[in-house]
Amino acid sequence: MSWSWLPISSLVTRSALSKPVTRLYPFERRTPYARTRGHILFKVDNCNFCTICAHKCPTDAIVANKKDKTWAIDYSLCILCGNCVEDCREGCITLSNDPHPPMLAKEIWSVRKDYEAPPPPESPKVVLPGKDSHPS
Repeated sequence: MSWSWLPISSLVTRSALSKPVTRLYPFERRTPYARTRGHILFKVDNCNFCTICAHKCPTDAIVANKKDKTWAIDYSLCILCGNCVEDCREGCITLSNDPHPPMLAKEIWSVRKDYEAPPPPESPKVVLPGKDSHPS
């Protein structure tokens, strides 16, 4: 009779009864380290659209237009070098410690200063038959 299954069964038993070695990712997230580079944040209220950030970006991920007052970043091109953060005179660009969520496609985030969002569409008015309504 062979006892070759004994080492494997003890290993399986130990693994089943102990805590997992790795994190259970979606439920347990690692806290970022102190100097982790997460993603670029932009505050449009402080920006004067001087376009220095676009000129300092080595990958041309940032596009700024002073005339139209627009600012855009292509997160798939950004290498998180921090040049735009260091050279921004107004302090409207910051580097977050939180990681950017995974991208499934090319993602470009654009902002326009004078843009007002259109009002939400109104819901259609429904007239219920009652005392005040007349059948036609």
